[in-house]
Amino acid sequence: MKTVTLYTDGACSGNPGPGGWGAILEFNGVEKELSGGESLTTNNRMELTAVIEGLRALKEPCQVELYSDSKYVVDALEKGWAVGWQKRGWVKSDKSPALNPDLWETLLALCKQHKVTCHWVKGHAQNEKNNRCDELAVAESRKFLNN
Repeated sequence: MKTVTLYTDGACSGNPGPGGWGAILEFNGVEKELSGGESLTTNNRMELTAVIEGLRALKEPCQVELYSDSKYVVDALEKGWAVGWQKRGWVKSDKSPALNPDLWETLLALCKQHKVTCHWVKGHAQNEKNNRCDELAVAESRKFLNN
């Protein structure tokens, strides 16, 4: 199984508001940048979308080292929260509805295809790939500001 590194970030101007996401896939020294956005979304939806689109771009099952500055994504995957929400019909342990169940369904399915290991990185800090993902995400979100 190939080992791929995936860096991701999401951005939103207002929450909700215009948003963007960025991802960098790295394998054997080769990088591929991905990005996109939506006119009305939230930062968490963009963080999730970045991971989803990065995983969707893989053509075969891989060991994925995921680097994200989103505690929401990293904790929900690593601590099993998202799987718990799914088992309870998208209800959190405090009985409130889990947010973004559509994206979590997709992400959890992709996590069954790939072996994903999460690494939390401090946002807007020293990780140049995470900073590049932030640049991509912000640039995408700005495309919707003048519409």
